[in-house]
Amino acid sequence: MKIYNNIDEFTPVKNAVVTIGTFDGVHIGHRKIISRIKELAAVTGGETVILTFFPHPRMILHPEDESIKLINTINEKARLLEKLGVDHLIITPFSRDFSNQTAEGYIRDVLVNKIGTKTIVIGYDHRFGKDRQGGLQDLLTLAPQYNFEVVEIPEQDINDVAISSTRIRTALLANDIHIANECLGYPFFITGKVIRGDQLGRQLGYPTANLLIEESYKLIPADGIFAVKVQVAGKEYTGMAYIGHRPTVNGMSRNIEVNIFDFDAEIYNQHIRMEFLHFVRGDVKFESLDELVVQLGKDKEDVLALLIIDGPQFDT
Repeated sequence: MKIYNNIDEFTPVKNAVVTIGTFDGVHIGHRKIISRIKELAAVTGGETVILTFFPHPRMILHPEDESIKLINTINEKARLLEKLGVDHLIITPFSRDFSNQTAEGYIRDVLVNKIGTKTIVIGYDHRFGKDRQGGLQDLLTLAPQYNFEVVEIPEQDINDVAISSTRIRTALLANDIHIANECLGYPFFITGKVIRGDQLGRQLGYPTANLLIEESYKLIPADGIFAVKVQVAGKEYTGMAYIGHRPTVNGMSRNIEVNIFDFDAEIYNQHIRMEFLHFVRGDVKFESLDELVVQLGKDKEDVLALLIIDGPQFDT
């Protein structure tokens, strides 16, 4: 898959089959749409093109709203789309100027002149242009003039996408990992940089890799203990992850850390990926470190038992 960080980098391709959206999560609902554009491209001898936006439009149009959290970072999304066999991914920097284009100007300048769209696959509720005034009807009206075809995504599929995205976010924030993974079609994952902590885990007999999530918009599950798989330098391990404020030691900041089983290499400043397979328990304040150590032993036993259960399989 070729990735373009600006639409001006893209050169129109033969029989471009295009769809547009945020594709956050690249979940099972999105995959129906991607399968459709691949089918159409195969029939026409064309190439698939996904036009997405970054930052997320709401981040630009409503900068005061810090509540928006996304299932994938832009790099995670790109990798998932590549695995699904998309030919071209155009990541358009979203701005107020971009949002202020007229509907016809957007169709003419972006979809036709810059992308060379021959087929556009779009939902009935897709909106674009100044004040979101453009929509499916504008595309249908202008298609003959600009020589492209419009394929409407069925309303049920669009509803499935919206329901799945909302359900995934809600599930992750409630630590319903099984529901989130079922809707995604693969284990939810985070990618972070390993940074130095205060070595408390090492003192307790459970050394952890502390993760810095560099993208503030990345959705993080609720606090607790999780059974996870961890990818480090191309190798996969199992582990026990913790998210929380470490109340037993009166921690102030929210930590994301993982005790990687059967692993003792130094990996500071490396990026690792952690897949969430099972939720084990919520965060608890213990009366002493001794009590915490006892509980961590039980947690590890629970995690090892849970990891025997196969999670959703999808090559991410």
